[in-house]
Amino acid sequence: MANASEAPALDIALYGTESLLNPYENYRTLRDAAPVAYLPALGMHVLSRYAEVRAALADAKLYVSGQGVAMNPRMNEALKGGLLCSDAPRHDTLRRIIERPLTPKALTAMRDRIVTEAETMAERVVARGRVDAAIDIAQHLPVTIVSDLVGLPEEGRERMLAWAAANFDCLGPDTPRTEAAFPIVGEMVNYAFTQCVPGKLAPDGWADLIWQAADRGEIDHATCPYLMNDYMGPALDTTIFATTAAIWLFARHPEQWDMIRQTPALIGRAINEIVRIESPIQSFSRVVTRDHELDGFAVPEGARVIVLYGSANRCERKWNDPERFDIMREGSSEHLGFGFGEHQCVGNNLARLELLAVLTALAKRVARFELEDAEWGVNNTLRGLRRCVVKLH
Repeated sequence: MANASEAPALDIALYGTESLLNPYENYRTLRDAAPVAYLPALGMHVLSRYAEVRAALADAKLYVSGQGVAMNPRMNEALKGGLLCSDAPRHDTLRRIIERPLTPKALTAMRDRIVTEAETMAERVVARGRVDAAIDIAQHLPVTIVSDLVGLPEEGRERMLAWAAANFDCLGPDTPRTEAAFPIVGEMVNYAFTQCVPGKLAPDGWADLIWQAADRGEIDHATCPYLMNDYMGPALDTTIFATTAAIWLFARHPEQWDMIRQTPALIGRAINEIVRIESPIQSFSRVVTRDHELDGFAVPEGARVIVLYGSANRCERKWNDPERFDIMREGSSEHLGFGFGEHQCVGNNLARLELLAVLTALAKRVARFELEDAEWGVNNTLRGLRRCVVKLH
């Protein structure tokens, strides 16, 4: 890297409240500056453009997860050796176990139940006429069906949404918000170790399958509680936020909803565009294993690099007019909202199935979503609406 330039240092409060509520101006500044920038306040590099983010996710030996994907050492130590923070070959072993009930073939068996629940939910909210989509629509399938499928004990489930949000907050840099989330995550860890154990889990539920894998010698039993995080956290908030974003976007773009109602086969395309433009997971981090260059800029060995999915998915070097919501957009399926490469979201097939069921059920019954009120949440990793009040017409 003798001739490489240092990445430009930018004074951007990427994890300040204002930026978390509306990150897109900062993302644009980062994309315009260089393919890689350095944030002195955090002591980390950052990738914000589509091409560089995708390449980093594709090269799991250069941009490793085994040293943690959080931006603070405490959380990285806590997650060490779990699915999210491991490299091959351990990662491959853990992923095979976690994704067994989440493959398209495995999900076929539960499709009818998810569709039926979505139809029932749609009937209920239409009868009410005015609902908070973030709660009354988006939470139903993840909180009810998914919790049942995972087979978690009833006691403690009421805290799962709080645990999931705190879990993602703890992935951020050292800030008061991050620190405040650790005691809540401690509750989740205690639940995993004391309640998510054989005898308390539903037989043959997804969580129980992890213990069965340990009984067969695929992993050691001590690993099992750590893997519960992969079912308790990501399966909830990410899908809830994507579903709420869908309602919010269609309320603001009724002509797009008209297209869905006229041609329900477009829902699959719409899901890609929803996740592209309002990515529930905005960022993780990686550690670089050797010196290398990005378009003439140096990225040193050992650097912790923030990988901005939310920025990459709005990159003007990838898409024309990327700020515009367009369910007919060419190439929207190439979004990075579910990640890419070895660490692509293990639950993305389930998330798509849930979104498809909800939007299909609503398209049969709702001509318009009239937006009355909306409030974005603040989280170090997630972007999503905590409230989205709509009238259904």
